[in-house]
Amino acid sequence: MMLRRSHWIAAILLLVGPLVFADAPATQPAVPTAFMRFVDDGHGGGSLQTADVEFRNANGVDVHLVGAIHIAEKGYYDLLNQQFQGYDAVLYEMVKPKDMPVPAPGQGENSTNPISEFQVFLKDALNLDFQLDDIDYTAPNFVHADLDKETFEQMQEERGETFEMIFLKSLMNAFTNPPTPNQTAQDGEDAGEDLIAILTRPDVERQIKVVIARQLGQMDLSAMGLDGPGGSVLVTERNKKALSVLQDQLTAGKKKLAIFYGAAHMTDMSKRLEAMGFQPVATRWNAAWDLTIRADQPSAMEKMMRSLIDAMNDNN
Repeated sequence: MMLRRSHWIAAILLLVGPLVFADAPATQPAVPTAFMRFVDDGHGGGSLQTADVEFRNANGVDVHLVGAIHIAEKGYYDLLNQQFQGYDAVLYEMVKPKDMPVPAPGQGENSTNPISEFQVFLKDALNLDFQLDDIDYTAPNFVHADLDKETFEQMQEERGETFEMIFLKSLMNAFTNPPTPNQTAQDGEDAGEDLIAILTRPDVERQIKVVIARQLGQMDLSAMGLDGPGGSVLVTERNKKALSVLQDQLTAGKKKLAIFYGAAHMTDMSKRLEAMGFQPVATRWNAAWDLTIRADQPSAMEKMMRSLIDAMNDNN
């Protein structure tokens, strides 16, 4: 079990935000400190949720920042598809070649990009769905609001920025800001408790996802090396592009809009939106992973013991 912060950086980068490649709601009037949270249900499970924060300007124009996780349950993406129908425009992220059409639902698994391939691997491992398979990017109100692949790669080359470099920088941030001794001890205790829970409690699949969801909910995305003084192409420059497209849509007279981007983008995006005269008015939370533990499911230990007994019987 690897539960410390540095071990989760790569998976978190792929799940919540920096990149989508294509080759029980509650409200509160403030910008959340993070656009993703784990809500404990008090019974060993809970839910992983993403934020939809509504902003409004003096002219009554509404802009929703809809945080995304790139791997989630199908019901989560179905709900988003329904919500997106109510907007004049949905500005979405996707680094793709200039002339490439958006993928139709179900085409996400055909990508040969290594990042997308790994996201698909995580989707299969966690028995979840991939965003590109379920979100309807062909909807008439969907507007591309991201760098094209050629510009993205050129800007990264000019800066000497690569995904591997950002990953290493994030690791350095994790190691140069280590937890306190008490936190380290607590991490060790939590790791042991998590392992025992996975092995002995029912519904092993969701027990594993609870461990991951807790880490995602606790991660400070702003401390991952993505928002340094000069920013990054991966987040900062793409956010600038999204807000530029937003301004174009506002000029065209759109009154209700959504920006649909990974959760890691949204802290910076919120600041840029406020600088444009928008103020937060409400937050809605959408459940991306239902982690209610099912008591009727066997534990990992029970599965292992049954497999052992079956194997012994087969040999007799």
